[in-house]
Amino acid sequence: MDILSIIIGAAALIIGIILGKFIFAKNTQQKIQEAEIQAQKIVSEGQLRADTYKKERELEAKEKFVQLKAEHDKEVMQRTQKINEGENRIKQKEQSINVKEGNLEKQVKENEAIKENLNRQIEVVNIKRTELEKHQEEHIRRLEKVAGLSAEEAKSQLIESLKQEAQSKALSLQQEIIEDAKQKAGKEARKIVIQTIQRTAAEQAIENSITVFNLESDEIKGSIIGREGRNIRAIEAATGVDLIVDDTPEAIVLSSFDPLRREVARLSLQRLVADGRIHPARIEEVVEKTKKQLDDQVMDIGERTAIELGIHGLHKELIRMVGRMRFRSSYGQNLLMHSRETANLCAIMASELGLNPKLAKRAGLLHDIGKVPDEETELSHALLGAKLAEKYGENPAVVNAIGAHHDEMEMQYVISPIIQACDAISGARPGARREIMQQYIQRIKDLENLALAYNGVEKAYAIQAGRELRVIVESEKVSDADSDKLSFEIAQKIQTEMTFPGQIKVTVIREKRAINIAR
Repeated sequence: MDILSIIIGAAALIIGIILGKFIFAKNTQQKIQEAEIQAQKIVSEGQLRADTYKKERELEAKEKFVQLKAEHDKEVMQRTQKINEGENRIKQKEQSINVKEGNLEKQVKENEAIKENLNRQIEVVNIKRTELEKHQEEHIRRLEKVAGLSAEEAKSQLIESLKQEAQSKALSLQQEIIEDAKQKAGKEARKIVIQTIQRTAAEQAIENSITVFNLESDEIKGSIIGREGRNIRAIEAATGVDLIVDDTPEAIVLSSFDPLRREVARLSLQRLVADGRIHPARIEEVVEKTKKQLDDQVMDIGERTAIELGIHGLHKELIRMVGRMRFRSSYGQNLLMHSRETANLCAIMASELGLNPKLAKRAGLLHDIGKVPDEETELSHALLGAKLAEKYGENPAVVNAIGAHHDEMEMQYVISPIIQACDAISGARPGARREIMQQYIQRIKDLENLALAYNGVEKAYAIQAGRELRVIVESEKVSDADSDKLSFEIAQKIQTEMTFPGQIKVTVIREKRAINIAR
């Protein structure tokens, strides 16, 4: 039984395996058929889509072709229209040319007729000219016989008389033109100068040689003087300023010709009094700190001045010199205020004359930098200023204007006389410089009288606020060689006998005038 059951079980297992394979094969076959059906379906859909896409592309291509064809037809139509228009213009030109040719042929015919007429008239004129020449020759022979002169001699005399008359008229006309030009030039120059002065607001502050330092009480004077005067001596030695402590209540007078030193002394005293510690060591320390602070202040003043005037690109050394002008004065006139005023005057005058106002303003600001040198030199301030400006890369026109503003250098640029004129305007206006009017007038009179004392001097005029003396001499008494000698002698006498600011230019003028009166 066991064997039989095993056999039956094995047979059942084999049958099951066979049935399973059969069922699996049947299912697989069914799936393959379904897959083939699905594939056929996909292929048919793809074919359909491809046909649809192909038709769409064909439609688009047809539309594009139609569009391009329309554009082409339009372009062809436009070109055809242009060609037709060109042909019409050519036809019109041909018609115009044909009309002009017809007119030209008519004119040619008319000109030929006129030419024939002219030829006949020329023949008549030639005949008459021949007859006139014969009459003229006969007339000349009769005149020569009567006058006793040949035609060439008469012609020479006539030419000479006409030449002299023309020269006389030319000289008269030239003199009139020159006088008219001088009047117009003088009038225009006065107009420009007046407009320049009127457009510039000038200050009239006068710089002094002393500074008053105010105190809260007279008790502080003792601390400033120190034991046996050691503090005041230390301050004077450190600053180079004289301290005058007198009975003036609550005040100490600082005296020095140098405004920069006075400012150092004033600021140092202000610090010492505020600190309360006043002794020689402290004084030296405070003075040194004040000097450094003032150096920074000088640079700040120079930079601010350049910015306010709109001047750019100045060298640092030139900016420092401009700042130092704030603490310098010339005959009581603050040098920085004078330079700023001159710069503004130069800019206005240059604009009126159609020149570069920025360049003129730059030269006006720097024209007196030779008055604030770091080291003493024998050069005049104008030549030294020109040397410094050239050293620090300034424009040649600016260098020449600085050096020539007192006629110590030849003027080579147009702005040079402008700087000279504006410098004189700023320095010569009333209230600019400290000088009593009576003393000024007396000095001018003495200057003129000194020149009038020489033999042969007809007139003498002091101009430019006494900076130039023009001496007019009599041409019969003084020769050209004597003029040079006279100019030198007058300059030497002024230098030895008179006291004057700056320099005085002596110009001797000798001229011969020929005057005739037509009645």
